[in-house]
Amino acid sequence: KKCILSWSGGKDSAWALKLLREQGDWQVGALLTTVNEHFRRIAIHGVREDLLDRQAEAAGLPLWKVPLPWPCPNEEYERRMAAVCERAIAEGFTAFAFGDLFLEEIRAYRERMLAGTGLQPLFPVWGIPTDCLADEMLSAGVKARLTCLDPRKLPAEFAGRSWDRDLIASLPAGVDPCGENGEFHTFVTAGPMLHQEILVEPGERVERDGLIRLVRDWALALGLCPIRREDPGLKPIVFMALISGLKPAAPTQPSRGCIDRPFNTRLPSPTPPQKSSSLQSTPGGTILPPN
Repeated sequence: KKCILSWSGGKDSAWALKLLREQGDWQVGALLTTVNEHFRRIAIHGVREDLLDRQAEAAGLPLWKVPLPWPCPNEEYERRMAAVCERAIAEGFTAFAFGDLFLEEIRAYRERMLAGTGLQPLFPVWGIPTDCLADEMLSAGVKARLTCLDPRKLPAEFAGRSWDRDLIASLPAGVDPCGENGEFHTFVTAGPMLHQEILVEPGERVERDGLIRLVRDWALALGLCPIRREDPGLKPIVFMALISGLKPAAPTQPSRGCIDRPFNTRLPSPTPPQKSSSLQSTPGGTILPPN
């Protein structure tokens, strides 16, 4: 039996991959990620596409990208996801797996959207207490960074930090250790589900639509955007041009980005809104949060 896994690039979907492989009831045949087609970033998490590709390579799985317009009306989102389901059935998939943890409304939406498609919804991480889950992930060697956060729930300085025991211990009261209520989102760089570590460094922080994001996301220490520490006069490329809708030329060495704005600059959001305990409304409609 073959399933496709909804892949946000974060720790929860990565752990779902590990559990599915260990349980052995399902063969994970592909990862599926929604990508903002305007900014070429993972929807909601905001991580740029280059790093998504590197993750899929490290997981050893083909990656299905679903481009989403910006803004994305809910009808268009559902139309594109329906086309994905048709493709999955045609290619022999019989299930669609998600890394959701405990948000009932999101699970109910997924089950409703898959009804009648021929794809069985799977939730391998569902119901595991998040404090136990976080400890299990970290003990297994999962490494992740916070890519964006809700400043109403976390200080901006948490953006870019490693998701580790020190960070969990310093979370304000009421913040879920896995960020399942939309407090933060992550990008996994290492773990038992990846055959090699993705070396990264955090970029500059900006605030967009009430969320703190890393505009450069991560500079890969392996080839895509190396930091040459021997030359203190050079800075890693800042991908502000991608956020503003421009297309910067690929530099041959790290350089300053096309646009350089201070931390508190307000910019248009390149992704649908964050996951929370309820489906989020956008100017174009309601977007299903990824896991």
